[in-house]
Amino acid sequence: MSKQLDSLRQFTTVVADTGDFETMRKYRPTDATTNPSLILKAAQQEENRHLLEKVVSDHTNASASELVDHLLVAFGREILTIIPGRVSTEVDARLSFDTQASIERARQLIELYQASGIDRERVLIKLASTWEGIQAAKVLQAEGIRCNMTLLFCLPQALACAQAKVQLISPFVGRIYDWHKKSAGTQWDEAASAGATDPGVQSVKRIYDYYKTYDIPTEIMGASFRNIGQIQALAGCDLLTISPDLLNQLSENTAHLERQLTPESAKQHAPAWQASNEVSFRTELNQDAMATEKLAEGIRAFVADGIKLDAVIAQARG
Repeated sequence: MSKQLDSLRQFTTVVADTGDFETMRKYRPTDATTNPSLILKAAQQEENRHLLEKVVSDHTNASASELVDHLLVAFGREILTIIPGRVSTEVDARLSFDTQASIERARQLIELYQASGIDRERVLIKLASTWEGIQAAKVLQAEGIRCNMTLLFCLPQALACAQAKVQLISPFVGRIYDWHKKSAGTQWDEAASAGATDPGVQSVKRIYDYYKTYDIPTEIMGASFRNIGQIQALAGCDLLTISPDLLNQLSENTAHLERQLTPESAKQHAPAWQASNEVSFRTELNQDAMATEKLAEGIRAFVADGIKLDAVIAQARG
Protein backbone atom coordinates (compact mmCIF):
# COMPACT_ATOMS: atom_id res chain seq x y z
CA MET A 1 0.00 0.00 0.00
CA SER A 2 1.29 3.47 -0.94
CA LYS A 3 2.64 5.68 1.82
CA GLN A 4 1.17 9.16 2.12
CA LEU A 5 4.54 10.79 1.47
CA ASP A 6 4.76 9.01 -1.88
CA SER A 7 1.15 9.89 -2.68
CA LEU A 8 1.79 13.54 -1.84
CA ARG A 9 4.67 13.66 -4.33
CA GLN A 10 2.20 12.96 -7.15
CA PHE A 11 0.64 16.42 -6.93
CA THR A 12 2.84 18.50 -4.60
CA THR A 13 6.58 19.15 -4.56
CA VAL A 14 7.91 17.85 -1.24
CA VAL A 15 10.45 20.11 0.45
CA ALA A 16 12.50 19.34 3.57
CA ASP A 17 12.30 22.01 6.27
CA THR A 18 15.60 21.24 7.95
CA GLY A 19 19.35 21.69 7.90
CA ASP A 20 19.88 18.00 8.67
CA PHE A 21 21.62 16.20 5.83
CA GLU A 22 20.63 12.69 6.89
CA THR A 23 16.93 13.63 6.88
CA MET A 24 17.27 14.73 3.27
CA ARG A 25 19.04 11.53 2.28
CA LYS A 26 16.34 9.47 3.94
CA TYR A 27 13.20 11.20 2.61
CA ARG A 28 14.47 12.39 -0.79
CA PRO A 29 12.80 15.82 -0.99
CA THR A 30 13.00 17.83 -4.20
CA ASP A 31 13.95 21.10 -2.49
CA ALA A 32 15.09 22.15 0.98
CA THR A 33 14.53 25.26 3.08
CA THR A 34 16.72 26.68 5.81
CA ASN A 35 16.35 29.58 8.22
CA PRO A 36 18.51 31.09 10.99
CA SER A 37 17.03 28.73 13.60
CA LEU A 38 17.68 25.61 11.53
CA ILE A 39 21.23 26.65 10.60
CA LEU A 40 21.98 27.52 14.22
CA LYS A 41 20.88 24.05 15.26
CA ALA A 42 22.81 22.34 12.46
CA ALA A 43 25.97 24.38 13.06
CA GLN A 44 26.08 23.20 16.67
CA GLN A 45 25.94 19.52 15.77
CA GLU A 46 29.24 17.69 16.06
CA GLU A 47 28.90 16.04 12.65
CA ASN A 48 28.80 19.50 11.04
CA ARG A 49 31.69 20.95 13.00
CA HIS A 50 34.01 20.57 10.02
CA LEU A 51 31.89 22.95 7.94
CA LEU A 52 32.07 25.63 10.60
CA GLU A 53 35.79 25.17 11.13
CA LYS A 54 36.54 25.27 7.40
CA VAL A 55 34.59 28.51 6.94
CA VAL A 56 36.49 30.13 9.81
CA SER A 57 39.91 28.91 8.64
CA ASP A 58 39.32 29.78 4.96
CA HIS A 59 38.15 33.34 5.66
CA THR A 60 40.36 34.65 8.47
CA ASN A 61 39.94 38.30 7.45
CA ALA A 62 36.19 38.20 6.89
CA SER A 63 33.79 40.25 8.99
CA ALA A 64 31.25 38.56 11.24
CA SER A 65 28.43 39.06 8.72
CA GLU A 66 30.60 37.75 5.88
CA LEU A 67 31.42 34.63 7.89
CA VAL A 68 27.72 34.03 8.47
CA ASP A 69 27.07 34.23 4.73
CA HIS A 70 29.96 31.87 4.01
CA LEU A 71 28.52 29.41 6.54
CA LEU A 72 25.02 29.66 5.07
CA VAL A 73 26.42 28.96 1.62
CA ALA A 74 28.55 26.09 2.94
CA PHE A 75 25.40 24.41 4.27
CA GLY A 76 23.51 25.25 1.10
CA ARG A 77 26.21 23.71 -1.09
CA GLU A 78 26.16 20.54 0.98
CA ILE A 79 22.38 20.34 0.73
CA LEU A 80 22.54 20.74 -3.05
CA THR A 81 24.75 17.65 -3.30
CA ILE A 82 21.86 15.67 -1.79
CA ILE A 83 18.70 17.14 -3.36
CA PRO A 84 17.94 17.56 -7.07
CA GLY A 85 16.20 20.93 -6.74
CA ARG A 86 16.67 24.23 -4.94
CA VAL A 87 17.84 25.36 -1.53
CA SER A 88 16.44 28.43 0.23
CA THR A 89 18.99 30.61 2.04
CA GLU A 90 17.83 33.45 4.24
CA VAL A 91 19.01 37.04 4.37
CA ASP A 92 19.76 38.21 7.92
CA ALA A 93 16.43 39.02 9.61
CA ARG A 94 18.02 42.15 11.09
CA LEU A 95 17.66 43.63 7.60
CA SER A 96 13.91 42.98 7.36
CA PHE A 97 13.09 46.71 7.22
CA ASP A 98 16.05 47.79 5.07
CA THR A 99 15.38 47.31 1.37
CA GLN A 100 18.80 48.31 0.03
CA ALA A 101 20.76 46.34 2.61
CA SER A 102 18.62 43.26 1.87
CA ILE A 103 19.34 43.62 -1.84
CA GLU A 104 23.08 43.88 -1.24
CA ARG A 105 23.13 40.90 1.12
CA ALA A 106 21.15 38.78 -1.34
CA ARG A 107 23.52 39.67 -4.16
CA GLN A 108 26.44 38.69 -1.95
CA LEU A 109 24.91 35.30 -1.18
CA ILE A 110 24.30 34.61 -4.86
CA GLU A 111 27.86 35.65 -5.71
CA LEU A 112 29.21 33.22 -3.10
CA TYR A 113 27.10 30.39 -4.52
CA GLN A 114 28.16 31.16 -8.08
CA ALA A 115 31.84 31.40 -7.04
CA SER A 116 31.54 27.85 -5.71
CA GLY A 117 30.01 26.59 -8.94
CA ILE A 118 26.32 26.65 -8.00
CA ASP A 119 23.92 28.01 -10.61
CA ARG A 120 21.74 30.80 -9.25
CA GLU A 121 18.65 28.94 -10.47
CA ARG A 122 19.23 26.37 -7.72
CA VAL A 123 19.08 29.02 -4.99
CA LEU A 124 16.11 30.86 -3.53
CA ILE A 125 16.90 33.92 -1.42
CA LYS A 126 14.59 34.10 1.59
CA LEU A 127 13.34 37.49 2.71
CA ALA A 128 10.78 38.46 5.32
CA SER A 129 7.44 39.52 3.84
CA THR A 130 7.63 43.07 5.12
CA TRP A 131 6.92 45.85 2.63
CA GLU A 132 10.67 46.54 2.52
CA GLY A 133 11.50 42.87 2.02
CA ILE A 134 9.01 42.56 -0.82
CA GLN A 135 10.43 45.64 -2.55
CA ALA A 136 13.90 44.14 -2.24
CA ALA A 137 12.60 40.96 -3.86
CA LYS A 138 11.10 42.98 -6.71
CA VAL A 139 14.54 44.37 -7.56
CA LEU A 140 16.26 41.02 -7.14
CA GLN A 141 13.74 39.15 -9.28
CA ALA A 142 14.29 41.67 -12.07
CA GLU A 143 18.00 40.79 -11.88
CA GLY A 144 17.29 37.08 -12.16
CA ILE A 145 17.76 36.35 -8.44
CA ARG A 146 14.84 34.21 -7.35
CA CYS A 147 13.22 34.90 -4.01
CA ASN A 148 11.28 32.97 -1.38
CA MET A 149 9.16 35.28 0.77
CA THR A 150 8.94 33.95 4.30
CA LEU A 151 6.98 34.95 7.42
CA LEU A 152 3.84 35.33 5.32
CA PHE A 153 0.53 35.22 7.19
CA CYS A 154 -2.17 36.90 5.10
CA LEU A 155 -3.51 37.64 1.63
CA PRO A 156 -2.32 41.29 1.52
CA GLN A 157 1.26 40.04 1.87
CA ALA A 158 0.65 37.48 -0.86
CA LEU A 159 -0.83 40.12 -3.20
CA ALA A 160 2.19 42.39 -2.76
CA CYS A 161 4.49 39.43 -3.45
CA ALA A 162 2.58 38.64 -6.63
CA GLN A 163 2.95 42.23 -7.81
CA ALA A 164 6.68 42.01 -7.13
CA LYS A 165 6.73 38.86 -9.30
CA VAL A 166 8.56 36.82 -6.69
CA GLN A 167 9.35 33.20 -7.41
CA LEU A 168 7.78 31.70 -4.31
CA ILE A 169 5.92 32.53 -1.10
CA SER A 170 5.90 30.56 2.15
CA PRO A 171 2.65 31.08 4.10
CA PHE A 172 3.09 29.84 7.69
CA VAL A 173 0.27 27.44 8.47
CA GLY A 174 1.32 26.37 11.96
CA ARG A 175 1.99 29.83 13.34
CA ILE A 176 -1.44 31.00 12.20
CA TYR A 177 -2.93 27.97 13.94
CA ASP A 178 -0.90 28.77 17.08
CA TRP A 179 -2.22 32.34 17.22
CA HIS A 180 -5.86 31.35 16.86
CA LYS A 181 -5.53 28.57 19.41
CA LYS A 182 -3.92 30.89 21.93
CA SER A 183 -6.45 33.64 21.23
CA ALA A 184 -9.41 31.28 21.75
CA GLY A 185 -8.02 29.99 25.02
CA THR A 186 -10.41 27.62 26.77
CA GLN A 187 -12.95 28.12 23.97
CA TRP A 188 -10.66 26.41 21.42
CA ASP A 189 -12.20 23.32 19.84
CA GLU A 190 -9.42 21.24 18.30
CA ALA A 191 -11.73 18.91 16.38
CA ALA A 192 -13.71 21.81 14.91
CA SER A 193 -10.52 23.58 13.83
CA ALA A 194 -8.71 20.66 12.20
CA GLY A 195 -8.06 19.73 8.59
CA ALA A 196 -9.87 21.97 6.12
CA THR A 197 -11.24 24.14 8.95
CA ASP A 198 -7.80 24.80 10.44
CA PRO A 199 -7.29 28.61 10.29
CA GLY A 200 -3.77 28.18 8.88
CA VAL A 201 -5.02 25.83 6.18
CA GLN A 202 -7.84 28.24 5.32
CA SER A 203 -5.37 31.11 4.96
CA VAL A 204 -3.23 29.16 2.47
CA LYS A 205 -6.30 28.01 0.55
CA ARG A 206 -7.45 31.63 0.28
CA ILE A 207 -4.11 32.56 -1.27
CA TYR A 208 -4.08 29.47 -3.50
CA ASP A 209 -7.58 30.22 -4.81
CA TYR A 210 -6.63 33.81 -5.56
CA TYR A 211 -3.37 32.96 -7.32
CA LYS A 212 -4.89 30.20 -9.44
CA THR A 213 -7.97 32.24 -10.34
CA TYR A 214 -5.83 35.06 -11.72
CA ASP A 215 -3.09 32.82 -13.14
CA ILE A 216 -0.39 34.28 -10.91
CA PRO A 217 2.80 32.29 -11.57
CA THR A 218 4.32 32.80 -8.09
CA GLU A 219 4.68 29.40 -6.40
CA ILE A 220 2.91 28.75 -3.09
CA MET A 221 4.76 26.66 -0.51
CA GLY A 222 2.86 25.90 2.68
CA ALA A 223 5.22 25.98 5.68
CA SER A 224 5.39 25.72 9.47
CA PHE A 225 3.20 22.67 10.04
CA ARG A 226 2.12 21.42 13.45
CA ASN A 227 0.52 18.11 12.39
CA ILE A 228 0.04 15.96 9.30
CA GLY A 229 -3.65 16.89 9.18
CA GLN A 230 -2.61 20.35 8.00
CA ILE A 231 -0.43 18.81 5.30
CA GLN A 232 -3.16 16.41 4.19
CA ALA A 233 -5.65 19.29 3.91
CA LEU A 234 -3.24 21.16 1.61
CA ALA A 235 -2.37 18.23 -0.66
CA GLY A 236 -2.17 19.73 -4.14
CA CYS A 237 -0.54 22.99 -3.05
CA ASP A 238 2.42 23.79 -5.31
CA LEU A 239 4.97 22.88 -2.63
CA LEU A 240 4.93 21.98 1.04
CA THR A 241 8.01 22.28 3.25
CA ILE A 242 7.88 19.68 5.99
CA SER A 243 9.90 19.05 9.17
CA PRO A 244 11.72 15.72 9.72
CA ASP A 245 9.19 14.47 12.29
CA LEU A 246 6.22 15.07 9.99
CA LEU A 247 8.06 13.62 6.98
CA ASN A 248 8.49 10.49 9.07
CA GLN A 249 4.79 10.39 10.01
CA LEU A 250 3.77 10.73 6.37
CA SER A 251 6.22 8.01 5.34
CA GLU A 252 4.62 5.60 7.83
CA ASN A 253 0.98 6.48 7.12
CA THR A 254 -0.68 4.16 4.58
CA ALA A 255 -4.16 5.76 4.60
CA HIS A 256 -5.39 6.98 1.21
CA LEU A 257 -4.48 10.61 0.51
CA GLU A 258 -6.84 12.67 -1.64
CA ARG A 259 -5.77 15.79 -3.49
CA GLN A 260 -7.53 18.76 -1.90
CA LEU A 261 -6.38 21.76 -3.93
CA THR A 262 -6.59 22.09 -7.72
CA PRO A 263 -6.49 25.12 -10.03
CA GLU A 264 -9.87 24.06 -11.40
CA SER A 265 -11.59 24.04 -8.02
CA ALA A 266 -9.93 27.35 -7.14
CA LYS A 267 -11.47 29.00 -10.17
CA GLN A 268 -14.91 27.62 -9.27
CA HIS A 269 -14.73 29.67 -6.08
CA ALA A 270 -13.11 32.68 -7.71
CA PRO A 271 -12.34 35.41 -5.19
CA ALA A 272 -12.79 39.05 -6.17
CA TRP A 273 -9.76 40.80 -7.61
CA GLN A 274 -8.02 43.14 -5.16
CA ALA A 275 -5.75 46.10 -5.79
CA SER A 276 -2.45 46.17 -3.93
CA ASN A 277 -0.17 49.07 -3.11
CA GLU A 278 1.86 50.25 -0.13
CA VAL A 279 -1.06 52.01 1.54
CA SER A 280 -3.43 49.03 1.22
CA PHE A 281 -0.66 46.64 2.30
CA ARG A 282 0.17 48.53 5.47
CA THR A 283 -3.47 49.28 6.26
CA GLU A 284 -4.76 45.74 5.80
CA LEU A 285 -1.77 44.17 7.55
CA ASN A 286 -2.33 46.51 10.49
CA GLN A 287 -6.01 45.51 10.59
CA ASP A 288 -5.03 41.84 10.87
CA ALA A 289 -3.87 41.36 14.47
CA MET A 290 -2.72 37.79 13.85
CA ALA A 291 -0.58 38.64 10.82
CA THR A 292 0.87 41.76 12.44
CA GLU A 293 1.80 39.97 15.65
CA LYS A 294 3.19 36.82 14.02
CA LEU A 295 5.25 38.77 11.49
CA ALA A 296 6.85 40.86 14.26
CA GLU A 297 7.32 37.82 16.50
CA GLY A 298 8.88 35.80 13.68
CA ILE A 299 11.38 38.53 12.82
CA ARG A 300 12.35 38.90 16.48
CA ALA A 301 12.89 35.14 16.82
CA PHE A 302 15.02 34.93 13.68
CA VAL A 303 17.04 37.97 14.79
CA ALA A 304 17.67 36.30 18.17
CA ASP A 305 18.88 33.11 16.48
CA GLY A 306 20.99 35.16 14.08
CA ILE A 307 22.74 36.75 17.07
CA LYS A 308 23.29 33.29 18.59
CA LEU A 309 24.76 32.10 15.30
CA ASP A 310 27.16 35.07 15.36
CA ALA A 311 28.27 33.92 18.81
CA VAL A 312 28.81 30.32 17.66
CA ILE A 313 31.01 31.55 14.81
CA ALA A 314 32.89 33.95 17.10
CA GLN A 315 33.59 31.08 19.49
CA ALA A 316 34.88 28.90 16.65
CA ARG A 317 37.05 31.78 15.53
CA GLY A 318 38.62 31.99 18.97
